[in-house]
Amino acid sequence: MTLELSRLAKTYGEFTFGPVDLTVGDEVLAVLGPSGSGKTTLLSLVAGIAEPASGSILLDGRELVGRPLEDRRVGMVFQEGALFPHMTARENVEYAAVSDERVADLAATLELEGVLDRRPPTLSGGERQRVALARTLAADPDVLLLDEPLSSLDAPIRKRLRDELHDLFASLDIPVLYVTHDQRTATALGDRLAIVGDGTLEQVGSPSAVLDRPASRFVARFTGTENLFEGTVAERTGGDILVRVGDVRFQTAGSTVAESAVPGAAVTVCIHPSRVELEPLDASVDGGAEQANAVTGTVARWLNEGNEYRIDVEVSGGLTLVANVRPPTFERLGVDIGSEIRVLAPRESIHLIPDSGESR
Repeated sequence: MTLELSRLAKTYGEFTFGPVDLTVGDEVLAVLGPSGSGKTTLLSLVAGIAEPASGSILLDGRELVGRPLEDRRVGMVFQEGALFPHMTARENVEYAAVSDERVADLAATLELEGVLDRRPPTLSGGERQRVALARTLAADPDVLLLDEPLSSLDAPIRKRLRDELHDLFASLDIPVLYVTHDQRTATALGDRLAIVGDGTLEQVGSPSAVLDRPASRFVARFTGTENLFEGTVAERTGGDILVRVGDVRFQTAGSTVAESAVPGAAVTVCIHPSRVELEPLDASVDGGAEQANAVTGTVARWLNEGNEYRIDVEVSGGLTLVANVRPPTFERLGVDIGSEIRVLAPRESIHLIPDSGESR
């Protein structure tokens, strides 16, 4: 199955969504964006809950715009599940099922056998969401839409369901659009990410491409790239680019940078905190390009964020580099406020966004 959106647009008052061009195959496309950016509008248009002002929605060549909801073969799972409270879990799933065998298969896959005879008010949040998903899948939809179905669940339940959904989605062989505000869920479930901002599709690509090579400062900020600096291209020779940020110079791989990044061009220098490396001052550092991106700094602060530590390091010219490190690395470094440390930024981890006039 292939879902194709062409010049799709919708206006609500002063808010305009689109026009959007997007193709989704047999994959999970995780849609990320801030509140009010248009994520739910996208799902509503595909589902038929809202009609577009312009554009088309093709499912394997079949136009969906103008068709009634029941004729679209599109399944949607809402944030709260929207189960019928007066029906048992079994009756909720049977309501949409194409066969009794499909109900039994989904109950086994989603581990619902033990709750089928209970009503939604007696179920836990995770159980309700699994029943809602089973009810939607029981109709054998050609497209599956999910609107933040895990956002209201506790972290342990959310992680468990995320693991279960990963294997389930891989077996469906249909387009899946999964709207979420949780980057961890998006990268865990999505074959590709779509970043939406203010009604515009900012970037679509693999999780690694979007996180490591953001197309705009908006995408960089939204996906957690705190190291965003105004820079100037100093030199471009062969496959390398030398960029100046204040008193600091960084060497980066030219293959990851647009051709417009010529000497003298203004650029935004992006380095994701997870790509920044920290070493004690007495540690040996390889020469070459890596040595060129090694600077000495002072630890300004650190913060325990649970699975990792955030460390802010002040380097030359008042520049502050943020690094995220795992607990074993933090313990090995033995850092404290005011201690000196070496900061390494591998050239492949430095991404340059040519200045396009976007507000810095």
